[in-house]
Amino acid sequence: MTTKSEAVAEFVDWLAAFLPQDYYENYRRYRWDIPLRRDYQRAAFEGGWLQPTWPREHGGRSLGLRDAMEIRIEGALRSAPKLPSIQGPGVAAPGIRQFGTPAQIERFLVPLLRGDEWWALGMSEPEAGSDFASLRTRAERDGDVFRVNGHKIWTTQAHESRWCTLYARTDPDAPKHRGISCLILDLHSPGVRIEPIRMASISDETFCEVFLDDVEIPLENLLGPVNGGWNVALSSLHHERQMIWIMNWVVIKRGLDAVRTAGAEDSDLYPELGSLLADAEALRATGYRALGNELAGRNSPEADIMKLLGSVTLQRVWELAAAAQGPGSAGDPDLLFERQDALAATIYGGTSEVQRNIIAERLLGLPKG
Repeated sequence: MTTKSEAVAEFVDWLAAFLPQDYYENYRRYRWDIPLRRDYQRAAFEGGWLQPTWPREHGGRSLGLRDAMEIRIEGALRSAPKLPSIQGPGVAAPGIRQFGTPAQIERFLVPLLRGDEWWALGMSEPEAGSDFASLRTRAERDGDVFRVNGHKIWTTQAHESRWCTLYARTDPDAPKHRGISCLILDLHSPGVRIEPIRMASISDETFCEVFLDDVEIPLENLLGPVNGGWNVALSSLHHERQMIWIMNWVVIKRGLDAVRTAGAEDSDLYPELGSLLADAEALRATGYRALGNELAGRNSPEADIMKLLGSVTLQRVWELAAAAQGPGSAGDPDLLFERQDALAATIYGGTSEVQRNIIAERLLGLPKG
């Protein structure tokens, strides 16, 4: 059995051997290098580092949860290339592996994990935003197909993806959470129209709108049970929450370093800097507490707290970094990118408004407003 320290050390050595020799020297260029990021995903799959807790045939090494988290943290700290279509391995793959039929797993999982086929997530809608239970896209049974009509928004990289885990209402008379199903949508199907949304900042993760007009999805593309899409979504997003807190924590640390470098002589920044340092440590400690609960088989309510704390702290850190740098921050393209990128943190993976409602109602037991 490989110990934690051995697994982490092996991963660090593997990553160092994979990265170009000038990777850190030219990181500003490499962070946008899609061919490198594609190669990284394929190599990580083949090396067993993509999903460390899964078996070899699914891109893993059958490691424990603690080992896997340490490996993800090491990768983030060492600025490992970002997967080019991260929602595929991070969200769609766990759902397919847990809820998919043998035929679905055989057809979809390995091409997804290797990066041969990109996936989008068809969740948010214009009328519902991040309130997943309020979605209005309809899927009606018509013989051996579901006929789907609706409109999705903020669907990252849909224009570059082949497949989509599409959530649609299959029982309009059921309570909101119980009438939703998850369908595997071929984005090349007739009736699918995809419109990229113009972005305000530099990004390779383009948001899209997806319009669905009498789109036919075969019955065999139902993922999980009919009207069981809520549980498919919750299970899939659990993996995303783990990924998000680690990513946010590492970027927060980088922002705090920027504040200390630029504002070392400005004592007016110290109160906010101290508060942010404490929040960063609270985020990390909460991540480890969630891991401890999961290892012990206990209910772990920390995911929504970490999403809210991490995204809000991320924005505060980069705004403080701009204040520390002063007027010169306006001409710093790297700082501008970090500030703009942080704005999305309180939207993706569930908006802060929705997270606050969940925490208030489900964790604190407060009445609905």
